[in-house]
Parts: sequence; structure tokens; C-alpha cells
Amino acid sequence: MNLRELRYLVAVADHRHFGRAAEACFVSQPTLSTQLKKLERELGVELVERNPGHIVLTPAGEQVVARARVVLSEADDIVDIATRAKDPEAGSLRIGLFPTLAPYLLPHVVPALHRRYPKVELLLVEDKTEVVHQQLREGALDVGVLALPVADDHLHVEVLFDEHFVLAVPSDHRLATDDGPVDPSVLVGQDVLLLEEGHCLRDQALAVCRLAGAEERTGFRATSLETLRQMVAAGVGVTLLPELAVQPPVPPSPDVHLRPFSAPVPSRRIAALWRRTSVYADLLPRIASVVRDSARPLVGRGEAP
Repeated sequence: MNLRELRYLVAVADHRHFGRAAEACFVSQPTLSTQLKKLERELGVELVERNPGHIVLTPAGEQVVARARVVLSEADDIVDIATRAKDPEAGSLRIGLFPTLAPYLLPHVVPALHRRYPKVELLLVEDKTEVVHQQLREGALDVGVLALPVADDHLHVEVLFDEHFVLAVPSDHRLATDDGPVDPSVLVGQDVLLLEEGHCLRDQALAVCRLAGAEERTGFRATSLETLRQMVAAGVGVTLLPELAVQPPVPPSPDVHLRPFSAPVPSRRIAALWRRTSVYADLLPRIASVVRDSARPLVGRGEAP
């Protein structure tokens, strides 16, 4: 048994498809299949049920995969330790972010990180909060950039910034006649459009609606912020957007009018989280500082958290 075979097995578990797993591992499908069969012969147990078009792990396979993830994470840590021993400002950082933040924050912070730490390779992953959190715990990610709160005593939390929400209404809406701040109570009686289940922004927006006494429009839930924006432009309803999502390089929409909220402004707190035992524990606070400094002029009216 070797690390390569374990990586192939974990890839099959992640993709549930031999072809896609082989592509992810940069090998041919026959090579991956042969190595997995070799691993099964060595262990004397079937790990994968090979059904046409349907891959299922056996109970033994599920247990082996769980331990293989730990072994592979520890092996990656060994490589990282050696890399950082040669150069404390070098290495590969696997960073996970959630979809309503990643495309709007990264254009502002990635160039700054490259300038400050040119030898650090940034491997960026976008997924829902619960997936990023789980992969962070399992060691598949080094850093998670998430909205608080995140209940996990195993993770260090480094607050980055507070991001305000703004109200987005159709350009012909009665609230589009002014640019000044509005109280969240204006949401009462409106068709408030929200994201589908699983997005942390949905929970955050729902919390604002409950405080204001407003309700979600039934029968519609968007899959992305861009879908929400297009539905507002089409006059279907109003929504709350994070302020990074309405700033350049995101182009403004002539059919969507934006209003800030009056104090206390609804917002979400963004933080970087990493395992307390991370081999990058010395470097990550400095990485977080670069992200914080890059984002600060763009969010929360320039105020620090």
C-alpha cells in the first residue's frame, strides 16, 4: 500500500466516477483502476462496488477512505514542513471560500498576496460553507474564509472585516427614487428574494428579514447572487446584496437601484479560520493581515471590525 493508491481511492470517493477521478489525479482511467484493484488485493477486501454508471464505496471502503484522508493530510504536512524549513515564506496554501464571497473578494486580495508572498502558491476552492468547514477539519484545506459564527474549538479564528449589506430594488421601484440610507423596516410588505438552502447568505438575509418583520417571497429561491441580481432587474422583487458584490470589477446594472441601510447597518463578519495545529500557523496571521488591509477600504465604510 502506498500514498498514490490512497490518493486514487479518495479521488474515487470524491467524484464517484472512475473517469473523473482519473482526470483529477492526472492519470488514465485504466491506470487508476489497476492501482485500486492492486490495493484491494493487498488488503484482501473490496473497497468499491463497480456498478455500471454508479460507484459506491463498501462499508470497509468508507472506513478506509476516512483514514486515508488523515494519512494524506499528514503526508502533505510533511512536505509543507520541509518546504517551509527551506523558506518560511514559501509553500502551497489551499484556501476555501463560499460562493457569495469568493468572486468578489479574490480580485482585490490575490494580487496583493502575490506581491507580498510571491513564493506562496494559492490553490483556491469555492464551495458552500459546510463543505469548506468539513474540508478544513479533514485537512483537505489549509484555510477557510467564512462568515461567523463558526462553532469549532479546533480552529483558530482571525477576524478579517465586517461586510455591510445593501438593498437592491428594481430601477422603477418606489424605493429607487432616492439614494439615501433606508431602515430595514422598508422590507416589510416587499417580495424579498433569497438564495436556496445551504448558502450562508440566505441565513444572514433571513435574520435581517426576521428582525425587520419581513418575509421571504415564496416559490422562488435563487442558486447564485447573479441570479438574484437578474431577478431584481426583471422586477420580480427586492434582495440584500453584500457590498463587495456591488463594487468594481462587478459592472453596475441600469435596471437595479442600490440603497444603503441606516445604522445599525445589517452586516456579516468575515474571518479566516485554520487548524490550531497547522504547519502554516506562523505564516497565516500575516496572510490574513494582507487580506484585511486589502479589503478594509472596500467594506464597512472603511471601518475596521
